[in-house]
Amino acid sequence: MTQGAGQGPEVRTPTVRDFRAPTDVHEADPYAQPYGPYGQPGPHWQQSPHAQQMPPGEGTRPGEDDEGYTPTQRDLPVINRGDTLQVPVSPEAATVPQSTAGPGPLYVVGDVHGYLDELVAALREKGLIDIDGRWSAGTARLWFLGDFTDRGPDGIGVIDLVMRLSAEAAAAGGYCKALMGNHELLLLGAKRFGDTPVNSGAGTATFQAAWLLNGGQKTDMERLEDHHLQWMARLDAMELADGHLLVHSDTTAYLDYGDSIEAVNDTVREALTRNDADECWDLFRKFTKRFAFRDDGGAQAVRELLDMYGGSRIVHGHSPIPYLLGEVGSEEDDDSAGPVVEGPHVYADGLAIAMDGGVTMAGKLLVQQLPLDS
Repeated sequence: MTQGAGQGPEVRTPTVRDFRAPTDVHEADPYAQPYGPYGQPGPHWQQSPHAQQMPPGEGTRPGEDDEGYTPTQRDLPVINRGDTLQVPVSPEAATVPQSTAGPGPLYVVGDVHGYLDELVAALREKGLIDIDGRWSAGTARLWFLGDFTDRGPDGIGVIDLVMRLSAEAAAAGGYCKALMGNHELLLLGAKRFGDTPVNSGAGTATFQAAWLLNGGQKTDMERLEDHHLQWMARLDAMELADGHLLVHSDTTAYLDYGDSIEAVNDTVREALTRNDADECWDLFRKFTKRFAFRDDGGAQAVRELLDMYGGSRIVHGHSPIPYLLGEVGSEEDDDSAGPVVEGPHVYADGLAIAMDGGVTMAGKLLVQQLPLDS
């Protein structure tokens, strides 16, 4: 996979930083609020003629009828508690063990969603970058699982950092690579197609409206340049690393795009190259599905993907761990301490590892070395 290099953002001296979400992340949405407290469907969702018996984004098995699904309603809500998340950044970062022969250690990063400062802190804590924000992990290998933008304050800054680290890691004998997330598809669609109507399967929709509804930041759109668009459009959808099948979304929809990793990646890239709004919307819609690996049948859904594409475990982002665990606080509970995420969530009979720590809901931005014990 080819990834470009760009100039990274200025990295400040590490300290204890305030990561309060900017107010525009929680502005009123252009559509009615489909969710009430605890992420449960609100009256608008319940009364919709296209309503399903599951939240938007619920994973479905291949062949199941999901005609009513539409990401024109907000995906998982951002919980605005109004509290401040303090992240202590130690001046003494960990040191990545250097390999004398063969590839270095493998790391994965969950959803970042524009939280650049938290990303810098997490990478420094693992010893992957130095105090100046430069690659310091030698031959280590680093995979981002997608969703760099939207909801948080500096999605373009995150992309610039990842692009720069890609070049620096390659020069050091390692690598820094990234997967395609549904928010990359959403941002690409909003930029390319704007308010062009698309066939959503549940009424008229546009990429622009869906992007704003799901945390699109106007400052990101203003700073988006051609090299960012080209980089996002070339990202792979899945990859196999040390027996781990890396994907963004916890869905079986990847099976719709090919019977091998190479075929899936080629199909996704070719769809984006054709620049057809309806085709890109369908791709975004399928990548937005979630929760296919939890509950009854979840382990079997994981096995379907592993049997097709290889690997012994799936590693994914997309669905915040607090939602997978059902441990989500109320927007109305000011005394709540917020979701507590200590690390990745291993589930589905130990076959799946969830990496989205819920950074958009005062959770944790996860960077994890693999393999991970159950």
